[in-house]
Amino acid sequence: MKVILKRDVDELGLEGNIVDVAKGYARNYLIPKAMALEATGQNIKLMEGQKKKIEVRRLKATEDAEIIKEKIEGMEISIAQKAGEEDKLYGSVTSMDIAAYLEKEGIAIDRRKIILDRPIKSLGEFRVSIKLYPKVTASLKVVVVPEA
Repeated sequence: MKVILKRDVDELGLEGNIVDVAKGYARNYLIPKAMALEATGQNIKLMEGQKKKIEVRRLKATEDAEIIKEKIEGMEISIAQKAGEEDKLYGSVTSMDIAAYLEKEGIAIDRRKIILDRPIKSLGEFRVSIKLYPKVTASLKVVVVPEA
């Protein structure tokens, strides 16, 4: 089933794109959540009229993401955790912990945008990727230190 995206959807496409998805996905998820419209002739004409606005919004979002990327790339965050023998953590540092730290610093990032292969379970320095916008990815230095 062809649908027109009304907003950016990760792994699917950007606002204004016409994509082909399964009927159930479109009818039960995308359309009810106002993320997409069915790609009828009338809806396609409607989106054609809004192409300029969409392009301006996309350009603005990319610029904002580049500004945030510059802030993040210059940062080094330090997270204190309880550690045991051989520098193993009792818990772990997750994307939620990193998002909370960034929130305190005044940078609001959705935790789902923080890319961790697996939670950090040891002390040390780690590089974490943050997908801010399609084609804009920042790299953040995270230092996990023992709690005093």
